[in-house]
Amino acid sequence: MIDERVVLHAGDADLTVDPANGCRLSSLRVGDIELLRQGPRYGAFPMVPWCGRTALGRFDNRGTVVQLPINSPPHAIHGTGRDTAWTVLRRDDRSAAFAYELTDPWPYRGRVTQSVELSADSLTLTMRVESAAESFPAQAGWHPWFNRDLGAGAPARIEFTPAWQEERGADHLPTGRRIAPRPGPWDDCFGMPGGVEVTLSWPGVLELTVTSPAEWVVVFDEQEAAVCVEPQSGPPNGINTLPRPVTPESPLTMRTNWSWRKL
Repeated sequence: MIDERVVLHAGDADLTVDPANGCRLSSLRVGDIELLRQGPRYGAFPMVPWCGRTALGRFDNRGTVVQLPINSPPHAIHGTGRDTAWTVLRRDDRSAAFAYELTDPWPYRGRVTQSVELSADSLTLTMRVESAAESFPAQAGWHPWFNRDLGAGAPARIEFTPAWQEERGADHLPTGRRIAPRPGPWDDCFGMPGGVEVTLSWPGVLELTVTSPAEWVVVFDEQEAAVCVEPQSGPPNGINTLPRPVTPESPLTMRTNWSWRKL
């Protein structure tokens, strides 16, 4: 069944998940501090079965060209999961799991699950993409909108040490060249082959670290209201340039952890 919002509690942390609105995390509060930008398009949403922009909304799967809806002209962006109502599989005070069946406009049958586990000082998210029959390329990741200002102290600072930056072309897609990381502001993908680790700090208020075993992260800080740290299983347009086949025997699993401490 499609449920109303699911609220989890651990210590002084409260997490709200909205399965009917793309299974996005609509709120994460630590005490009286709201970490996520509010609004139906914001919070933190899963990007699946692709991440970021897919060039012209097209990809080739073993000789078959698939055309996706163009929702960020001239490209297709951020997958279909954020526009889909998910089903609640289970829930308790500190954890929950959700799923949806892959369907039109995605042409391949399969299932996506997302589990969330909350503790007093961390949140773990796990996503799994499964094929019901034939092989298809896929990506998975998350797009959190963290509030730039928490209402006290200075705005968020971003600290990370990537090995490279994916050069971004005029079409907002990686060119295929890896360059030395450049100063922000960013709407860019970075490589962290030892695993993603990005820390947001709001001086005097809170520090939050995003980690993931994946090696790509998009950092977006061009808006005044929020900053985004997006761990993902491949770079933008990676469904074309670095396809990861999903088969019944080989699902795609993606995980991220957010941990925080008050300053």
